[in-house]
Amino acid sequence: MESANWQPLVVALGLGLLVGLQREWAKSEGAGIRTFALITVLGTVCGLLAARSGGWIVAAGLLGVAALLVNMNLHRSGSAKPHRGQTTEVAALLMFATGALLAFGETAIAITVGGGVAVLLQWKAPLHGFVERIGQAEIRAVFRLVLIALVVLPLLPNQAYGPYGVLNPFQLWLMVVLIVGISVSGYLASRYLDSGRGALLGGVLGGIISSTATTISYARQSRRTPAFASLGAVIILVASTVVFLRVAVEVAVVAPSVLPQVAPQLAVMAIWMLVIAVGSYKLASQEQPPVERLSVDDPSELAPAVVFGALYALVLFAVAAVQDSFGDRGLYVVAALSGLTDIDAITLSTAQLMDAGGLDIDTGWRMMLVGAMSNIIFKTAVVASLGTKALLSRISAGFGLALGGGVVLLWLWPG
Repeated sequence: MESANWQPLVVALGLGLLVGLQREWAKSEGAGIRTFALITVLGTVCGLLAARSGGWIVAAGLLGVAALLVNMNLHRSGSAKPHRGQTTEVAALLMFATGALLAFGETAIAITVGGGVAVLLQWKAPLHGFVERIGQAEIRAVFRLVLIALVVLPLLPNQAYGPYGVLNPFQLWLMVVLIVGISVSGYLASRYLDSGRGALLGGVLGGIISSTATTISYARQSRRTPAFASLGAVIILVASTVVFLRVAVEVAVVAPSVLPQVAPQLAVMAIWMLVIAVGSYKLASQEQPPVERLSVDDPSELAPAVVFGALYALVLFAVAAVQDSFGDRGLYVVAALSGLTDIDAITLSTAQLMDAGGLDIDTGWRMMLVGAMSNIIFKTAVVASLGTKALLSRISAGFGLALGGGVVLLWLWPG
């Protein structure tokens, strides 16, 4: 055997010992630290032999391990203690295949798989606890996201249509998947972590799901609980701060090359918003009214997803048309109008245009900021319509400072 073949054997031994350690520590029946090490090394040996004798060696080894596991379960079936689940058996088969991957030179993949198996096995209690806490609404949200991402998306044509060549059905729906995925993640987290535990957590989760929906929810709550005004203002301000982090994530996903050029401006605005939120939190720290769980609609609903897709397509088309007819200055009107109720559409369309070279970076980030500022104005109007005067006074002060900071940033940042 060549000396180069020793490395996969050593790595296989280490990965097998790692997974076996977890199984033996968890007092799993049948296979422990030594057995898993031997199974993983066997996979590597079979893979090395396959290079000389053919792939049937790996198949025969896998069948041999499967037969041993079946025999082990047959012997245990008559024991007084019933055997529950097949996790250890599946892990053993997977570790055999991981050993074979090492023999074929896929070291990085094998290490990732082996480490992932160990972590997944160790996370049994948290994962089972998470599943137990998921209700009907949450599981429905997960499978609606599956429908949107794995059923609808692959069926759409991946080519541009219409004037300006900006309406690509696949790309449009991909943005829907991205936004719904982010919102559903926050929705599930709000159920698992319980946003009622604190104002800061409620604001963070609200910003991930929808800062506009969060504003509506807590503005209504201020009507039911007038003493809630100070804390409600904190939650709304925190949610509006998280929006800028959400924007950065969206840009990173759809246009990673653009992110370094717009991140400084987004960071400055996020920090300024955070300062305002922290100041508001300190002012409200003396008041401790109960914080109800964040109440928002399921973000995986198909109708809102379709509406967002249509809005995104409209913004994308409007940006291209206005730029072609009026130049860059007209784009700020589009950004302000589209940002009133939803900042995601203008963010994604602008990021894609910047990435494709159809829009310069300076104009692009300014459009994003104008859209965000427009959204802040809209949320102030929401509080004025649905909330109390006490909440409105606090939100007006906080959002007024935020808008002032945005204006200064637009004015002083070098073009």
